[in-house]
Amino acid sequence: MTAETVLFYVFAAVAVVASMLVIAQRNPIHSVLLLIASFGALSGLYVLLEAPFVAVIQIIVYAGAIMVLFLFVVMLLNAPHEETGHDLAVHPLLRPGPLRVGGVLAAALVVELVWALTAHGGESGAFPSGAVSSVAAIGRSLFRDYSFQFEVTSVLILVAMVGAVVLASRGPTGRAR
Repeated sequence: MTAETVLFYVFAAVAVVASMLVIAQRNPIHSVLLLIASFGALSGLYVLLEAPFVAVIQIIVYAGAIMVLFLFVVMLLNAPHEETGHDLAVHPLLRPGPLRVGGVLAAALVVELVWALTAHGGESGAFPSGAVSSVAAIGRSLFRDYSFQFEVTSVLILVAMVGAVVLASRGPTGRAR
């Protein structure tokens, strides 16, 4: 077994275990931190797949910006722990509600991934092999052709942060403090 194969299995195991622990935690801050660990493991997988640009974007955008925003909102809202007798007594997959819907959506995702990887022989239709020659070409394309989308995303994140501050400043009666 080569070192790359061992690293692949280690990163894959960390990503899967951290992702499973995200939904198993009762403390929302622990969930956010485990999601950052999962994103880090995914970044390691991208490096092993010789996609360094995607790995860096994974760290900068997801683990850096989005998860800091999530952590900020969770800490600002001071979300409580889930500690009910029913939740502790019933297995998570047997509980009614969103978890079952999540299981169905996860199964649909697996079916879609299998179909996408087998239908085209694993070759991406949007970026066939050799279509992008360097990270510089990707950067020029992103910031020349898609700069409006980046600006809209930054405004959307700013609006979400302002909304979190407004929601957190309201008392239980719905009025601002």
